[in-house]
Amino acid sequence: MIRASKRAMGIEYAIRDVVLPARELEKKGIKVIRLNIGDPVKYDFQPPEHMRKAYCEAIMEGHNYYGESEGDFELRKAIVEREKKKNGVDITPDDVRVTAAVTEALQFIFGAAIDSGDEILIPGPSYPPYVGLVKFYDGIPVEYRTIEEEGWQPDVDDIRKKITERTKAIAVINPNNPTGALYDRKVLKEILDIACEHGLFVISDEIYDLMTYDGEHVSPASITKDVPVIVMNGLSKVYFSTGWRLGYMYYVDPEGKLDELREAIDKMARIRLCPNTPAQKAAIAGLTGPMDYLREYMVKLRERRDYIYKRLNEIPGISTQKPQGAFYIFPKIEEGPWKSDKEFVLDVLHEAHVLFVHGSGFGRNGAGHFRAVFLPSVEILEQAMDSLEAFMRKRLSS
Repeated sequence: MIRASKRAMGIEYAIRDVVLPARELEKKGIKVIRLNIGDPVKYDFQPPEHMRKAYCEAIMEGHNYYGESEGDFELRKAIVEREKKKNGVDITPDDVRVTAAVTEALQFIFGAAIDSGDEILIPGPSYPPYVGLVKFYDGIPVEYRTIEEEGWQPDVDDIRKKITERTKAIAVINPNNPTGALYDRKVLKEILDIACEHGLFVISDEIYDLMTYDGEHVSPASITKDVPVIVMNGLSKVYFSTGWRLGYMYYVDPEGKLDELREAIDKMARIRLCPNTPAQKAAIAGLTGPMDYLREYMVKLRERRDYIYKRLNEIPGISTQKPQGAFYIFPKIEEGPWKSDKEFVLDVLHEAHVLFVHGSGFGRNGAGHFRAVFLPSVEILEQAMDSLEAFMRKRLSS
């Protein structure tokens, strides 16, 4: 047998890994309510019409060629205007790089920044590629605690304790996946202060920035003074274009501390050629066009969040914090016969036919929890919660 590389064989992605046993049930004709993947387009959401039209027109008008590795210049200008309006940052198109969604931006950043044994501080729990990609590039992901009882806010003292001479950067995911936390301005300022003290840069994942329910998103890029910040964002969530795989990253670096890193990232961008050209034309329409659709979508999402939050807290053996952003909820398994959260998730799948993601798939600090999306209609969520409640009552009484 030709052996695969250890770095590839070590990759885990809990969100999609749990799909495999669900498929086996579906092959037998069993209907599974999938609450595992955060794809709004799988439910009753679509990109706005003006974006869809712009994508089709771009293809028909011949924009099917290799583009610039940095990304379409007009799109980068649109991103600059969007970020100036949203975050008040003073950037130029040269500070922006268009990527194949946030995932590629992460690959660029970690690939350019990490030498063997370097450490990246990431929130725990955290979106799985943060752990997987840091390890892939032979780095060490170091989880810092987020405090469940405080709505999953970062534990600043824990961040400080976990910095070593090998630490390269602090990552924040805000609003957070998987917890739905919305980070306080004060907490972000403290993280920037720690980064300044230790000569680190901050990586800020803001893909859900306009998806908030109780409060507004604050970007570290908007409040930094001399700490370099790399912001990542994209079209997948706020613009409901998950399958287009288009995102961007930009630098706020007033003192030029990231110059070498930027050069390395540009080398990586060139070797992968370019992002999707027609999708970039459609992205311009999205970033410069009306966003009335988002108000309508957020009304639906708020109703669904409030419903699942109420139902989960009424189910015996389960408790949860109320998410303030995104479309995820991260309940705690308070009691039951299961040896692990993964065993719990698989038991729910096989008996109640509802698919969640085990919390430990989001890192050690996620153990004892599970993640659910609240993207489906209230009617579907009601079916899922009824099944889960019946399952829990049966398990806890046996």
